[in-house]
Amino acid sequence: MMRHSVRLIFAVTVLLLAAQTALAQTPKTVLLQDLTWTELRDQIQAGKTTIIIPIGATEQSGPDVALGKHNARVAWLSQKIAEGLDNALVAPVIAYVPEGSYAPPTSHMRFPGTITIPDDVFEKTLESAANSFAVHGFTNIVFLGDHGGYQKDITLVVAHLNKAWAGTKARAFVPPEYYATSSDGYAQILRQHGYRDDEIGTHAGLADTSLQLAVAPQMVRLDRLHSGAKLGPADGVYGGDPRRSSAELGRLGIDAIVSRTVDALRKDTAGR
Repeated sequence: MMRHSVRLIFAVTVLLLAAQTALAQTPKTVLLQDLTWTELRDQIQAGKTTIIIPIGATEQSGPDVALGKHNARVAWLSQKIAEGLDNALVAPVIAYVPEGSYAPPTSHMRFPGTITIPDDVFEKTLESAANSFAVHGFTNIVFLGDHGGYQKDITLVVAHLNKAWAGTKARAFVPPEYYATSSDGYAQILRQHGYRDDEIGTHAGLADTSLQLAVAPQMVRLDRLHSGAKLGPADGVYGGDPRRSSAELGRLGIDAIVSRTVDALRKDTAGR
């Protein structure tokens, strides 16, 4: 009996030590928010010198796609891009962006759930985030914006940061390949597969909805989407028809966005 008890105690001790060791290990993640500050410090020292700042939006995308479409999409894509780069981490998503006026409501603000902030507040937020990461030792600060309305704001911020950072190791980037591939580039891919522009659309059409089905299908109301009537601007769908959207089509765009953005960033940051 004594021998059995000793074995049992030994086995339990080994299991507890193994559990403590597993808990102490740094998680295999590229998400900054899942790391402790000491784990982050160690990863920067080990070569994680690129930080991706994903920028989404909280806006309507028709009656069949959830309001956080851009936030979920840019989070998923940024993670895949960071994994492809191998020297990058991903910051939390910026979900509050310029979406037009609220007095009176214009554009997407005409639909419940859309959130807007002034352009200058948005730009200052990006600058403050970038400066924070530069202080902590990141040398490549990359902005990935998933929404078309603020692309000029990001470009202005990058130019301002790089001017302010002259003579330092830090540099800001906004690879045009990311948004270009998710919009015009993806539309061209869909045309090559036989889809028309009046289906592809510019917002909440076949292209937009297919991309969402590829990364976050739970955010698309498929039952209503496939059985409903054709939607239009009054419904928040612009220039397209999402009824033939599919995850398979979306993966064509997702693969192109990730591969082209990774290639562009490798080229832009080579030697840094």
